[in-house]
Amino acid sequence: MALLTAPAVAALLLLFWSSAYGGDAQGEGVPPPYQDASKDVEVRVRDLLARMTLAEKVGQMTQIERIVASPQALRDYYIGSLLSGGGSVPRKQATAAEWVAMVSDFQKACLSTRLGIPMIYGIDAVHGHNNVYGATIFPHNVGLGATRDPNLVKRIGAATALEVRATGIQYAFAPCIAVCRDPRWGRCYESYSEDHRIVQAMTELIPGLQGDVPQNFTSGMPFAAG
Repeated sequence: MALLTAPAVAALLLLFWSSAYGGDAQGEGVPPPYQDASKDVEVRVRDLLARMTLAEKVGQMTQIERIVASPQALRDYYIGSLLSGGGSVPRKQATAAEWVAMVSDFQKACLSTRLGIPMIYGIDAVHGHNNVYGATIFPHNVGLGATRDPNLVKRIGAATALEVRATGIQYAFAPCIAVCRDPRWGRCYESYSEDHRIVQAMTELIPGLQGDVPQNFTSGMPFAAG
């Protein structure tokens, strides 16, 4: 199965958004305002919120783990986002193509709902795309902080973003910007340093993950990270 590139994902979303809603006052073939990219964002948001039921709003604010997710659950509960935490994989040694197929199936389920709102898929890609078999794994944050090299960390973020997008995923749960000063906390390895200045410098991972925003780009960031 071919990997979905970012333009292909965008085209797929546009296709489903243009066809997912029918029977509205706009008439056949005319999308509702929230699906009309030519309208202001605020107009589209107000229009969409006015159409949503309470259950749809609750579902959109809910994130569930992949291990309990199914296309039917996404349709029934209008789930807004999914997460693959550490070790949460389609199967052991799953290929990138299998990840794409899984994420695409989940996305199709969300787009088939009444309003056709796409979901966001997130993954713990903290020091590389570490959930995916064969992906590049970098030293953990405590080791990267020891390099004192923000540019290196930015390049690691960019490399991670490419591998994350190659599996159909848009959202990296990274970086961890905790300032760990007590080794009794079991996740100190996720902290770049006990010095907040070093942690601040290492946040160059974020523009590495997100990429450079094209001039006059009005559709938000090309990647989600946080």
